[in-house]
Amino acid sequence: MFPEYRELISQLKTSDAYFSRKFTEHNQLDEKIKELETHSSTDLDSELKVLKSKKLHLKEEIFEILRKKSA
Repeated sequence: MFPEYRELISQLKTSDAYFSRKFTEHNQLDEKIKELETHSSTDLDSELKVLKSKKLHLKEEIFEILRKKSA
């Protein structure tokens, strides 16, 4: 995610607790989504949509932090 910010991400993961928490939460959601997709069924479709929406929101928030910190 965001290879152009790789160095800043590494720095923020150790120096900014809020960023680190959001980054970890995004990665955990990503793993959960991948796991659910491998066992995909119509019962899980609505849960997947919710998780993907949360993941997208986190990604947008992470990007906004990165954009501001790199300015």
